[in-house]
Amino acid sequence: MKIVRIHHPYAPEQITTTPIVLTLGFFDGVHLGHQAVIKQAAALAHDQKIPLAVMTFNQHPGLVFRQLAAEQMKYLTTTDRKIALMDQLGVDILYIVEFTSAFSALTPTEFVDQYIINFHAQIVVAGFDYTFGPQQATIQDLPRYAKGRFQVVEVAKQQVDAEKISSTHIRQAIAAGDVDQADKLLGYPYQNKGVVVHGLARGRTIGFPTLNLAINADQHVPGIGIYAVKIIIAGQEYSGMASIGRNVTFGDNHAVTVEIYVFDFNRMVYGEQVQVAWFTHLRGEIKFADAAGLVAQLKQDEQHVRDYFATHSGRVNL
Repeated sequence: MKIVRIHHPYAPEQITTTPIVLTLGFFDGVHLGHQAVIKQAAALAHDQKIPLAVMTFNQHPGLVFRQLAAEQMKYLTTTDRKIALMDQLGVDILYIVEFTSAFSALTPTEFVDQYIINFHAQIVVAGFDYTFGPQQATIQDLPRYAKGRFQVVEVAKQQVDAEKISSTHIRQAIAAGDVDQADKLLGYPYQNKGVVVHGLARGRTIGFPTLNLAINADQHVPGIGIYAVKIIIAGQEYSGMASIGRNVTFGDNHAVTVEIYVFDFNRMVYGEQVQVAWFTHLRGEIKFADAAGLVAQLKQDEQHVRDYFATHSGRVNL
């Protein structure tokens, strides 16, 4: 997959000169709804025997158009994760446009001329709720600006269990700890990237040594609870159980930490960048009377996770 990073105004030589099918969207999460858009575009590209291109943005348009709360400045997919998912979906060219004030000020006509016509798009594909320009022209408006120069394909709303698939619903599920629902809407297990840091090492004293993770601040992290996870360390995949919580058994008012007990693993990996895939929520955080009660519960949790992965594929990617 060819990756082209664009800062407006771009140099013409950055743009591939062959005709393309161009897919438009921010695609935070690259969820099942987004995948439906990209797969429809891929089918059209295959029929036309031309490359499939996607144009996305490096950051949320709301950062430029309006003030966003801190929680809204977090993402379901980092740019690197989005790139990996696009590659898995068979995208040939990925244009990553820096969403700046200058870019956002383009009128609909300027956007069409500079980012569709000059990108040599023969067909443009987008979801039913795609908007563009400072006045938020819609995909339904796009044929008027196309003036017959390219075909416009609008992909209808996608649903799972009568619920609209949306990044908003996925974020809400993750915040509530309902990674099972989030994964159903995403079409793959939700992931975080983080670095292994030093913790208080209490887990070692009770026979459950954990990796403490510092998750990048721009990512959504599941709510407090215990989870079945897969973790990728130095390219190797391991099963484990994760705790997001305040270690309430050992006192009150602790900061929330992310700790993972990795099965069949005993290496020191401080400073390693790792990926965590969240598969299912096991239970909430419990305050036990003593460490012995916690250990007994952790042994049950471990068996539940091992049983879970014995009957589930544990597939990390699409």
